[in-house]
Amino acid sequence: MLVGGLAAVGFGIAVLVWPTKAAVALTGVIAVYAIVAGLAYAALGLFSKGLGAGGRIGHVLLGVLYVFAGAYAFASLQQSAAFLALFITIMVGVMWVIEGFTALFTLGQSGSKILTIVFALLSVIAGLTLLGSPLWGAVFLWWFLGISLVVLGALNALRAFTGKKA
Repeated sequence: MLVGGLAAVGFGIAVLVWPTKAAVALTGVIAVYAIVAGLAYAALGLFSKGLGAGGRIGHVLLGVLYVFAGAYAFASLQQSAAFLALFITIMVGVMWVIEGFTALFTLGQSGSKILTIVFALLSVIAGLTLLGSPLWGAVFLWWFLGISLVVLGALNALRAFTGKKA
C-alpha cells in the first residue's frame, strides 16, 4: 500500500504541476505499449503453430496496426496527447449520458425512485456538459485525476503506516 500510495501521489503531483508534460508522457507510455503489443501479436501470428491461416493473418495485421499506431503517436506526441484527451473526454461524456438514460429505463426495478432520477439527471447533465465543451471537460477530468491521485495516494500511504503488520 505504501509504494502504491506514494506512486499515486507522485503521479498526481506530476499531473497537477506539469499537466501537459504528464499527458505527453502518458501518451508515450501508451505508444510504447502499442508497439510492444504489436510486436507480440505479429510474432504470435508468424510463429504460432496452433493458429489457422485466418488467425495468423489476423494477428499479423493487428500487430502491424498496433506498431503503426504506436510509431505514429511517437512521431507526434503532443498532437496524440491532445487527441487522446479529447477522445477520452467525449467517450466519458457519451457513457455518462447513456448511463443516465439506462438508469431511467430501470426506474421500475429501482428501490429508490428519487435517487435513481437524481442520479440519472446528474449523469445526463454531466455527460452533456462534457460533450458541449470537450476541451474544458478534458482539462477538468485531468485536474480531477491529479487531485484524486494525490488524495487517494496519500490516504493509502497513511493506511500503510497505521495498519496492522502482517
